[in-house]
Amino acid sequence: MDKHSDQKRAVQYLYPPTDPYDQRMLDVGQGHRVYMEQCGNPSGIPVVVLHGGPGGGCSPAMRRYFDPDIYRIILFDQRGCGRSRPHASVTHNTTWHLVDDIEFIRRTLDIDAWIVFGGSWGATLALIYAQEHPARVRNIVLRGVFLMTRRELDWFYGGGAGRFWPEVWARFEALIPEDERGDLIGAYHRRLFSGDMAMETRFARAWSSWENALASIHSTGSGGEPPGDYARAFARLENHYFTNAGFLEFDGQILAHAGRIKHIPGTIVQGRYDMICPPESAYALSKAWPNSDLKLIRNAGHALSEPGISAELVRTMDRIAGK
Repeated sequence: MDKHSDQKRAVQYLYPPTDPYDQRMLDVGQGHRVYMEQCGNPSGIPVVVLHGGPGGGCSPAMRRYFDPDIYRIILFDQRGCGRSRPHASVTHNTTWHLVDDIEFIRRTLDIDAWIVFGGSWGATLALIYAQEHPARVRNIVLRGVFLMTRRELDWFYGGGAGRFWPEVWARFEALIPEDERGDLIGAYHRRLFSGDMAMETRFARAWSSWENALASIHSTGSGGEPPGDYARAFARLENHYFTNAGFLEFDGQILAHAGRIKHIPGTIVQGRYDMICPPESAYALSKAWPNSDLKLIRNAGHALSEPGISAELVRTMDRIAGK
């Protein structure tokens, strides 16, 4: 099955496309303006959607996992990416700034508590936000769990995933001189923040293509040629966060603080063959968070668009809605 057939199968599980009834730019401080939109039912169950990356941005497809008659769907582009400005900026851009932005949006919209829905880096951010503001979270729905640990970064940027995709890994590694390959995050960082726009874009495309190539279980190993503007924001922000270990206080912080969300119900949807965020993190989280329900999806990788993952996420949101 090719990638396009895979996406067509995923679409059949989603709700029809819907347009926002509210779109605005929010001044969140420190020179950042964040794009935010609302769709669905203005009086419905509020759910905030946290996109991946860091640096991925939200897309219209993300609106379609929720019944628009039941849910008040809130999406936003995190600092530095998508329609938020300044584009690709890492200044005043940390996990804790993003947590503050989520709270700013909640207060701006006068929402007491909401469902938090996030995948990949969005799952990381959802967990950290919930641990910092547990009284404001009524349910957590996660996909493709990433706990921002050194073990996970070493897997993806230290050659672990490359053992399954040696030809794709070779392309990613080939741009870096051999004497720098012991720390590819650091080597790419020097080039992504070189100040040379052509160099930054070239290495941003390579960084983004490595991840894109491994997202779907049906991948042929091609990460495509992502647009330069998108790739530059995605790669710079992701690398910035990974260079700083997610700005967490210590390695393993999210699991160590799992007790803070023990009362919050949650669902974890995880592809069995996720090459970017291996299932061991989702499993460890489910053990540390007894009020969660782990759904391991067979024949699925990392992508939100995987048919089995899309179907399970829609089922989960329908169940929470009481359907």
